[in-house]
Amino acid sequence: MPEIIFIIIVSVYFIISVSLIIGAKKRFSSNTENDLQEISIVVAVRNEEKNIHHCLESLDKLIYPENKLEVIIIDDDSSDGTEAIIKEFIDGKSKFRLINLTGNEGKLKGKVRAVAEGIKRAKGEIILTTDADCVVNPLWARTIVSYYQNNVGIVNGFTTILADGTFSGMQAIDFIYLLFVSAGTINLGKPVSCIGNNMSFRKKAYDLSGGFENLPFSVTEDFLLLNTIHKLNKYEVIYPLDKSSLVFSKPCSTVKDLFNQKKRWAVGGIDAPISGKLLMLWAFLTNGFVLLTPFMFSPVWLYLVFFKIATDFFALLPVHQKLGLQKNLKYFPVFQIYFIIYTFILPFIILFNRKVKWKDRIY
Repeated sequence: MPEIIFIIIVSVYFIISVSLIIGAKKRFSSNTENDLQEISIVVAVRNEEKNIHHCLESLDKLIYPENKLEVIIIDDDSSDGTEAIIKEFIDGKSKFRLINLTGNEGKLKGKVRAVAEGIKRAKGEIILTTDADCVVNPLWARTIVSYYQNNVGIVNGFTTILADGTFSGMQAIDFIYLLFVSAGTINLGKPVSCIGNNMSFRKKAYDLSGGFENLPFSVTEDFLLLNTIHKLNKYEVIYPLDKSSLVFSKPCSTVKDLFNQKKRWAVGGIDAPISGKLLMLWAFLTNGFVLLTPFMFSPVWLYLVFFKIATDFFALLPVHQKLGLQKNLKYFPVFQIYFIIYTFILPFIILFNRKVKWKDRIY
């Protein structure tokens, strides 16, 4: 009987994966450079003295018409040398603006407040967001904006981790896997998640949604905004699989930091739509049955485990190839172990404790 249940679970898992591949590989039209619109890039930072310089350097190297670009950096009450580094770097660079926030006044909290303040000051028709620990492709802005045709309201991009070892390598594949799921569901019209360090939206769509000031607080504010705009039924939300829009982020350096990141995302996932909850449930069931292998050992069971792992690999392969990240697949075995364990354990953790630590603040 357990084998029959596992067969059903793995079969549905395979069907879901194929559907996500179809969604993630969907192609979209893009505009010519002459159609590029005015844009504002918003970066919220807090105590990022170790990372912010690399981020600013990459933003300064963007290939985009200077008269159509502004970069707004919001220093969210940093207590280290972040502000000084920013001021020194942007001195004499007119496309950069620094906004300083102090305290934590009003309804909005933390990063959400900082991003909302940046958007409020933005002049561009399109808002792009990234994080201080990220480095963007020189073609990032031009590529993202080129997809804003007709009624497109949100364009998302892929982010990967800078992989230089096993620990960072498994995080890199995990990032791509989660964003592959995001792209697949979004392009199939059923968004379940996105990531704010490579996100963009029309300012008109943001204003029409009411903005962050009129949305409930969330530790995954990026998806909350995406889902709100999607529900307006006025704009198309897309997730192109495009190497030129790739963003590179730094990995979590410790297991504790990685745990806090995963917990924050899991807590944010509680607010996901029913389709997102079903995907998480199916990952939980599938990986839970894989963990039963030592107790249910049989040729059929082993075949099902192999089939599940092969499904994950062949779902990730074309995405990595398209993004030019094939070399990271050498970390696939350790990713698979990590993925199986955390998707099974996380639901139990957030069942008893939903407190989240984020940028030295507790939510």
